[in-house]
Amino acid sequence: MRFATAAIHVGQEPDPATGATIPPICVSSTFTQDEPGRHRGYEYSRTDNPTRRNYERCLAALDGGEDAAAFASGSAATCAVLAAWTRPGQRVVAYSDLYGGTYRLFEQVFRPWGLDVRYVERRDPAAFSEAVDESTRLVWLETPTNPRLHVLDIHAVTQAVRACNADCLVVVDNTFATPALQQPLELGADLVVYSTTKYIGGHSDLVGGAVVARSADRLVPVRFYQNAAGAVPSPWDCFLAQRGLKTLALRMHAHCANAQRVAAWASSQPAFSEVLYPGLPTHPDHEVAQRQMRGFGGMVSCVLRGGVDTARRFVSRTRYFACAESLGGVESLICHPASMTHASIPAEVRARHGLSDGLVRLSVGLEDVDDLIADLEQALMFAGEG
Repeated sequence: MRFATAAIHVGQEPDPATGATIPPICVSSTFTQDEPGRHRGYEYSRTDNPTRRNYERCLAALDGGEDAAAFASGSAATCAVLAAWTRPGQRVVAYSDLYGGTYRLFEQVFRPWGLDVRYVERRDPAAFSEAVDESTRLVWLETPTNPRLHVLDIHAVTQAVRACNADCLVVVDNTFATPALQQPLELGADLVVYSTTKYIGGHSDLVGGAVVARSADRLVPVRFYQNAAGAVPSPWDCFLAQRGLKTLALRMHAHCANAQRVAAWASSQPAFSEVLYPGLPTHPDHEVAQRQMRGFGGMVSCVLRGGVDTARRFVSRTRYFACAESLGGVESLICHPASMTHASIPAEVRARHGLSDGLVRLSVGLEDVDDLIADLEQALMFAGEG
């Protein structure tokens, strides 16, 4: 099955008991056993649940993986990978531009626990080779990154890392691209992490996360952690996320088209000193994005010349772009990362990593793009930059 077909049919087989085209949501917390220890595949919904299993099967199929595990949030999925695959004294190497919640987990949860976290400032594969040593257990990549939308060459970085440490796992946070635009497992990654709250759910009405593995054995310790720690999504959230998967290909196509238009408009505005979108020929990683992605995504970041005060006025004035955290819904969102999504990163660290206080992040939705551009134009006028 091709992508759009798999998104609709995998894990959505008609109910064998009733013929229901959409499988019923299984809300049972426990399952009656034929005798002690002999059940029909399910015993307790923290361990496994039919609705969750159908959803996980679909996720794995769309990413080209052998198995997937769903979690109650993207942060829970990240935590599961770190807890399952690292031990005190081991190293994780990560590219420096990454989601604030991931940085918080690295620095405030796992570093005190004993993890050695190293940040790479350059995107070339050699930079990762220099940071990897024999104690390195994971290399953690976001691509495109949050919020500066850098694109890392997954295949090249994976090859460079394996040449230094064949046992090191490469993990890619694919939240911004989704499997509709980019499939890291086919490029050599071992695990893919998602905040399914975002594009996979697609309607800003659920919180969830997932881990997809290229080979099922890589998911075994993650599944153990999923059951032992219990940060699992409800059957209802799994149903909503799987319903979102059915329209993912169509939605991502529309997100990409609208974002390209918004990025082109922003590039013509003198109020912005920098416009970051992989689909622009001026983007430093445009060639890599063309090679490894099937579209450039729905996220656009812009840096206002007026700095933090102008940025705050700008994001507070939009009408169709809601000033809110998160991203990937059908509605457009705008945020100021320095004071919102990345506030947990100290100011001096943000500055070192190039995250300006004047940067605003746009999650371009599915409204009429001319309305969205008009909205941004009037917000610039209010901010004193129009």
